[in-house]
Amino acid sequence: MTKNSNEKNLRERIHEIIFGTDTFLGAAFDVLLLIAIVLSIVVISMESVEGIGWRSGVVNGENVKLFGQGNAGTILHTAKWFFTILFTLEYVMRIYCVKRPMKYVTSFWGIIDLLSFLPDYILMLGASSFGFGVIRSLRLVRVFRIFKLGWFQFEAEDLSNAIWRARAKIIVFLTVVMILVTVTGTLMFEIENALMKDESLFKSIPDGIYWAIVTMTTVGFGDIVPKTVPGKFLSAFLILVGYSLIIVPTGFVTAEVLDSKRRKQRGILSCSSCLKEGHDKDAAYCKHCGEII
Repeated sequence: MTKNSNEKNLRERIHEIIFGTDTFLGAAFDVLLLIAIVLSIVVISMESVEGIGWRSGVVNGENVKLFGQGNAGTILHTAKWFFTILFTLEYVMRIYCVKRPMKYVTSFWGIIDLLSFLPDYILMLGASSFGFGVIRSLRLVRVFRIFKLGWFQFEAEDLSNAIWRARAKIIVFLTVVMILVTVTGTLMFEIENALMKDESLFKSIPDGIYWAIVTMTTVGFGDIVPKTVPGKFLSAFLILVGYSLIIVPTGFVTAEVLDSKRRKQRGILSCSSCLKEGHDKDAAYCKHCGEII
């Protein structure tokens, strides 16, 4: 057996373990990988807590965050780099065992796998990359494939397809909403500044638009509020409009999901007369021309 054949067999074996789930080693690898991802997210989360993963300090007269200080901080910092190196080796092995490495590198999961460890190397001399590390949580979606929960993926595809088919309605709806918040935000800015002058919290039209968005979505942060009676009436009106508009995009998507389910219930029976398809599975006559199917 030649060296090339040995290397080919090794790559095929590694590919079977890393990308396959039908074998014991493949399933075990994926389960261990998911456990590692969860543990790494826990480590990243704990490292972001002051007093555990970092503490305040003074360096050259400036207040800075000191990472990896104390026993807990050192352990968390070491664990973070352990998982970073582990995911790096896994990424390298994935590239090694696939036949077309660039296709994997430029794929969605290839980019996610790369972003799960690359920021740690880029920022290793500076601030910690807590936010980037949590990107690893996206890799947990592979649990559906590992535990044979494919029907979850089918349902997710149905939902995404429904949203895509309703995109035109959603875009029109968002356009109307943006026009409404722009008009009401500008109107609130004019009302408050005309009646309250320097005491108004609305310093600009963008402030008014921000308030309108927060009010229409019924979030209500309370950082910018009207103080005049007309402003309060406008605020109440916008809240009521927001309640009535919340259900609109939901109705678009629900209608598309139901339509998708109805399509699945239909067969691919073709009428011998008009050759049109899409009939119900138990249909006896063509719904287009009336001929017997």
